[in-house]
Amino acid sequence: MSTLDIKNRIAELVSPQVGVSAEEIAGMFELPKQPEHGDLALPCFRFAKQMRKAPPVIAKEIFDQSFGGSLPNGVSRIEPMGGYLNFTLDTGSALADRLKAVLLAGNNFGNTSEGNGKKVLVEFSSVNIAKPFGVGHLRTTILGAALARIYAKLGYETVRINHLGDWGTQFGNLIAAYRMWGSEYKFAENPIKDLYQLYVRYHAAAKEDASLVDKGRDEFRKLEQGDKENHDLWERFIEYSMIDFSRVYHMLNVEFDYYTGESFYRDKMDAVIKQLEDKKLLMQSDGATIVDLEEFGLPPCLIKKSDESTLYATRDLTALLYRKEHFKFDKILYVVGSSQKLHFQQFFKVAELMGNDWVKNAIHVEFGWVKFGEQAMSTRSGTLIFFEDVITQAKALSREIINAENPDVADADWTAERVAVAALIFTQLRVRRNKDVNFVWEEALSFKGETGPYLQYTHARLSSLIQKYGKTLPEADADLSLLGEEEKNVIKWFEIYPERLRQAAESYETSGLADFLLNLAGAFNSYWQRIRIITDDAALTKARMQMAYAVRIVLANGLRVLGIEPLEKM
Repeated sequence: MSTLDIKNRIAELVSPQVGVSAEEIAGMFELPKQPEHGDLALPCFRFAKQMRKAPPVIAKEIFDQSFGGSLPNGVSRIEPMGGYLNFTLDTGSALADRLKAVLLAGNNFGNTSEGNGKKVLVEFSSVNIAKPFGVGHLRTTILGAALARIYAKLGYETVRINHLGDWGTQFGNLIAAYRMWGSEYKFAENPIKDLYQLYVRYHAAAKEDASLVDKGRDEFRKLEQGDKENHDLWERFIEYSMIDFSRVYHMLNVEFDYYTGESFYRDKMDAVIKQLEDKKLLMQSDGATIVDLEEFGLPPCLIKKSDESTLYATRDLTALLYRKEHFKFDKILYVVGSSQKLHFQQFFKVAELMGNDWVKNAIHVEFGWVKFGEQAMSTRSGTLIFFEDVITQAKALSREIINAENPDVADADWTAERVAVAALIFTQLRVRRNKDVNFVWEEALSFKGETGPYLQYTHARLSSLIQKYGKTLPEADADLSLLGEEEKNVIKWFEIYPERLRQAAESYETSGLADFLLNLAGAFNSYWQRIRIITDDAALTKARMQMAYAVRIVLANGLRVLGIEPLEKM
């Protein structure tokens, strides 16, 4: 009997007593914090409100009434402890079932079909054209890519969209700056940085000369009206930018299905504005066109400025409606920082007022800031921290650590880059997304701390062990009944992986999955310190190597979901 079957059976027995569905109860189980407390823990805090009793009392009553001294198949012991009901499983069958599930599934372990027939759109990264990839775009890129991979593993058709910031008055400023000073820049070696310097220079000059603000607006208005020269310049800016962005995405293991910027929707906005007019949602305020949201506790949503230029809300509203019609999605995620919370509340509400009840499935996946030290980031003032500078620093530090740990590693530069990227990714995905991330490179790059490189190092050690064993794995004739309590403390983590994937999809939160990988690696490394895996006992060695192989499967699987390269050597 599998552990899942045991959970379902326990849930069926408990459900009538607590008034919660068996399906919901089956998803509540946790691993006890202490191994001696068993293999599964059912938290009774969730039943306290409807039962109006303290969790410890509930745990004792469930023990007495739902089980009455008898044990479900596959369970050897049940014990109420505080607000939990702890279950110890029969060691032999439980270990073999858990281990076989991983070995049979291989790289597909954790995959489910629960999302079959459903489509999820994930908008993330959404970089700005004509500006270098800054660290401000790192977290959306890393988190969005991870969530897309998680949904794909759960069987959803996943569409990854990069909503490029390729439209707006800033392009009028850039065009004006290019006409004024473009001849002073080469645009050959690093065109994206030259464009950025132009942008910063123009912004600084506009503080001294207010006429430049009007000049930028005029150039953008000409661009909106189809001026050929401005349009050609704008396309050149996009071309320069995409070359730079593609390099960064390749380094971060990130892919997109569509690059559709704000400009893609510019010929579709009039129809949306007409719908707003027809539904009598528009009104004038100080020359601007707005949707009044005061009754919902929100500021007005600006649809058009007084000069008739469109705004972000108009373009995002148009994009949302287009995507629903074109992709027919079941859910759409916007992986965008918390600073944009009001913006999403506003245009989601406008879409709802237009009669679209499906907007409840449009989710703003918000997150906190990323800091490298205490330097604040500002594009206009020129203090943007470039990804290129960050990864260069990280690679240099990573190379130093690798040289100290293993000076003979092959392709040290490539390995240093993969380790640096792992540090970047894992540090951001392990922190709960509503919290800020503050990088301390010495901590993030450690092979011994709770880091991405530590997980890569564990994977590399496992690969070395398997190579030393020298036999093709898995081996069907291994006697898994030889595995006991020591192995149980490692193998019990396997079944948690699919649950962590589901929880990540439900909460749009990767920290639980990251913590799971640390727990799995920690459990195996602790086991490895105490127990010789390759011994003189051939049968026992074979059984233990199946476990080691399964650990590597799950670890590699989880790392790839997060976007981290599992390394064979380091």
